[in-house]
Amino acid sequence: MKCPYCSAPDSKVVNSRPSDDGASIRRRRECLNCARRFTTYERAQLEPLMVVKRSGPREAFNPDKLLRGLTLATEKRPVDAAALRAFAYGFEDDVQASEIHSEEIGKRAMTFLRPLDDVAYIRFASVYRDFDSLERFIEEIRGLKDQG
Repeated sequence: MKCPYCSAPDSKVVNSRPSDDGASIRRRRECLNCARRFTTYERAQLEPLMVVKRSGPREAFNPDKLLRGLTLATEKRPVDAAALRAFAYGFEDDVQASEIHSEEIGKRAMTFLRPLDDVAYIRFASVYRDFDSLERFIEEIRGLKDQG
């Protein structure tokens, strides 16, 4: 496994344990070059979930990409990083189809973020819904205020 810090090709497994009710294995690794530790998750994949992009092409679902978007939206907010990881890495298991539209991933992510943090929800929505004006922001915030 390549080190995310120094890109060295070798690491050793320090600790290994089941995760997500046995659906995956969490491994703590240590880089043999820089000695920094990092976590990886391993799970069986029968057939990849395919994402249908807005422009038409398909690509394999990547939980890291979803986690990156959620992490950006929740940056400096009181949201548990473990909950974000669990949602991103459990997402594929929750989808009962072989493909999903990218819009549906965005909707599910917004549904996940809404009860956790209003600011993170608005941040994610601004990118997902491609807000093009201040009025769209205000409209979305008013909608939150009316619901909450």
